[in-house]
Amino acid sequence: MERLGTGIGWRPEIADAVERMPGIDWVEVVAENTCPGHLPQSLLRLRERGVTVVPHGVSLGLGGADRPDPGRLTALAERAQALGSPLVTEHIAFVRAGGTLTASPGLEAGHLLPVPRTRDALDVLCENVRIAQDALPVPLAVENIAALISWPGEELTEGQFLYELADRTGVRLLIDVANLHTNHVNRGEDPAEALADLPLEAIAYVHVAGGFERDGVWHDSHAHPVPRPVLDILTDLASRVRPPGVLLERDENFPEPAELEGELEAIREALEKGGALPAGSRTDATRPADATTTPAPAAAPAPPSPADDLARQRLALAQTALLSALVAGTPVPEGFDRVRLGVQARALGGKRADVVAKVAPELPAILGPGYRPAFLAYAHGHPMTDGYRRDALDFAEQVLLAGQPEDPTARRHLREWWLDRSGPAPRSQRPTARLARATRRVLLRR
Repeated sequence: MERLGTGIGWRPEIADAVERMPGIDWVEVVAENTCPGHLPQSLLRLRERGVTVVPHGVSLGLGGADRPDPGRLTALAERAQALGSPLVTEHIAFVRAGGTLTASPGLEAGHLLPVPRTRDALDVLCENVRIAQDALPVPLAVENIAALISWPGEELTEGQFLYELADRTGVRLLIDVANLHTNHVNRGEDPAEALADLPLEAIAYVHVAGGFERDGVWHDSHAHPVPRPVLDILTDLASRVRPPGVLLERDENFPEPAELEGELEAIREALEKGGALPAGSRTDATRPADATTTPAPAAAPAPPSPADDLARQRLALAQTALLSALVAGTPVPEGFDRVRLGVQARALGGKRADVVAKVAPELPAILGPGYRPAFLAYAHGHPMTDGYRRDALDFAEQVLLAGQPEDPTARRHLREWWLDRSGPAPRSQRPTARLARATRRVLLRR
């Protein structure tokens, strides 16, 4: 596995700071936020300097009951090729449910949700990973996720689940030590036991991130400093294996560059404490190979048998019932913690409101302080079905149909915004005499 070194998640808000940071060997970008033909100049400059760029996908849903969407796989492959990346990464999670397998409307979580650690889910995941591997031009690594909730009737621990996945598919693992901490607080799972079960030779790299605790629940926010328990888990991991790369993730509430550099220094110290970084070194997340620290190469995996269609259907029904309870207010499936599901549902609604505000910043500007309560009320009865941009349009439409906002000027601005974006092209580029558009104008002026 290629040695990556020390890295940081590249985000537009900190692009300039990342370019100036010392000791940055590589960066990771959210795959869905990049366009192969229009890469940011900052990323191009980093690549010219020899900095590796890895695309990190968030929407493939490899842990879902459906087979991976070919269009999403093609898009991920294009980004890997455009960035000259040595690998791509995704998550062991499901992000949508419903559809043909359940003969029900499709639902989107807008978030990474945990798969049940069952044989059915493992069989489906292995086949989905194989499909993705065949479609991608570079190796795939998959990440363990953080979770607020636990599935009833699980048959495997996290370590066992990941070990079997890697053993059956040969996929690499992206181990997020912050997510191990999250699962320790929220689900009572011992990070040391998970690390002991992992196939350490399969680790592609490691994520480190911050979060916060509220009412006994740990939220993996990526918007707070890395806490000491997460660094301690990193030290434990580094005492078992030298990770090829370690990366600091930060998605919001970006601090001053000096604070980010301080967190990177703390990560290097944690690696050094575990023995994965030579004492006194601050430039590489690896140490010279030796017989005691380099794992033996993994044997070639045997091709797994295709997941049974009934296994996919069982998984689809279970995931749809859970997601519907979280985003559509349907009854909580048997065996789940109702209080914890309530926490997750509120977190999903809040994240939805925040992302829509970023995708369509005009909405909070037009609606002012009333934006968030209005969106949360809308979200409670309107599950997301087609991504955040469609969600923003549907929200605006519902507000207008309800005769809101009361201020005429704000209502006019919202109506103009909705009309300008609800078609395939801006109004200035569309015929103005179309019957459908005229009908909607009449409807929204009532």
